[in-house]
Amino acid sequence: MKTPGLAKLLLPGALGLLAVLAFVLWIGRGTDKPLALRVPGTDKAPGAEGGTNGNAVLAGKLLRSDGQPADLPGAWPQFRGPNRNGISTETASLARKWQPGQPRELWGIDVGDGYAGAAILTGRVFLMDYDREKKQDALRCLSLADGREIWRYAYPVSVKRNHGMSRTTPAVTDKLVVAMGPKCNVVCLDSTTGELRWGLDLVRQFGATIPPWYAGQCPLIDKGAVILAPGGKESLLLALESETGKILWQTPNPHGWKMTHSSIMPMEFGGERMYVYCANGGVVGVSAKDGAILWETTDWKISIATVPSPLILDGGRIFLSGGYNAGSLMLQISRAGERFVPSTVFKLGPEVFGATQHTPVLYDNHLYGVRADGKFTCLTLEGKPVWASGSGQQFGLGSFILADGIIFAMNDAGLLRLIEATPQKYVLLAQAQVLKDRESWGPLALAGGRLIVRDLTRMVCLDVARP
Repeated sequence: MKTPGLAKLLLPGALGLLAVLAFVLWIGRGTDKPLALRVPGTDKAPGAEGGTNGNAVLAGKLLRSDGQPADLPGAWPQFRGPNRNGISTETASLARKWQPGQPRELWGIDVGDGYAGAAILTGRVFLMDYDREKKQDALRCLSLADGREIWRYAYPVSVKRNHGMSRTTPAVTDKLVVAMGPKCNVVCLDSTTGELRWGLDLVRQFGATIPPWYAGQCPLIDKGAVILAPGGKESLLLALESETGKILWQTPNPHGWKMTHSSIMPMEFGGERMYVYCANGGVVGVSAKDGAILWETTDWKISIATVPSPLILDGGRIFLSGGYNAGSLMLQISRAGERFVPSTVFKLGPEVFGATQHTPVLYDNHLYGVRADGKFTCLTLEGKPVWASGSGQQFGLGSFILADGIIFAMNDAGLLRLIEATPQKYVLLAQAQVLKDRESWGPLALAGGRLIVRDLTRMVCLDVARP
């Protein structure tokens, strides 16, 4: 026999239990996939590449090959060498004359269209390349001994040829290698194994605008941080923890300045470590501690393309040069109490000096570089021309570096020259045709008496050591 009073007491509880069960079943019908934690940087964005995660770098794969690191000394671990100034610090003695057949080619490989330079460390060569057939950026690790591939990390990105594709140089330490692709994808790998540490899409995540002719900015690794210049709405410059990719600081961008082909240069002045960058609207110096803007100027900007990087000199001076009739400018940074004040010391017209593509080199209180008419030039620090290469000694947009008192300088057509680094006069020591294709514009790299050069489609390693 049922008790009406008891039924009245149990009915509300039973209805409540049924309601909870119904809610759980309704939620479960919403998806047939297990719940997953959201990971920053992996959400799908409209038009993003790389499949469902929206970050092309994270969709990459590591492919190992049979190459082995070389047991060779020397290092060229980043853009413009160990100190980012275009000068080698190694003590290996280099040949000052070449006999017929020299410098000897040790190995050569085919590469994707572009002008990307090599970084060298622990017998390994690192190259940011592009595979047109597979439509992939590929960060490649090669043996310095024979050019055989040790590994590559490749991720999907569609790039159309526009005066080449890849044109950046990786930065490498004994633990990490960081590189930027043509469309501003940034990849960080273990420099020994090639395994992925982290990856970014500067366009999607930080509002970067891909420059005309694609990204030319070369990453900087400085004191445990990766320094980049996205030129985004809220991030003019950006510092990331090198091991994890965690954001350390972001520099505000009050003027909306955008990314250029120029690279960031570190500078010490007035008791402050800073990073100097040529954006499209001017030049800025930001604090290495927190990314705060220390100074900025609009005295230097190029309307078409800013390619050479700031050349840091002593005493707070910065030499800036460019093509497209920009000429050159010497900037002086001064300290007034807590403030840093930039001022222009002098300007040079393009007929005096203006580097279209490659940043000049400072050596023995003189500046060496290629001016707009393709002639190699020596200047004083006051901007006065000392000498220029003569008739038939053109260099076009070719790269150059300095080592052991010698300048290695390439011309557009693969002709490599040795020039004495002296302000006395232009002294040609030797020359040799080392590349056969066109547009041999890629930055040079030197380690262990081996010089790596490239043109549009091929990279070779040359023996330039003294016999």
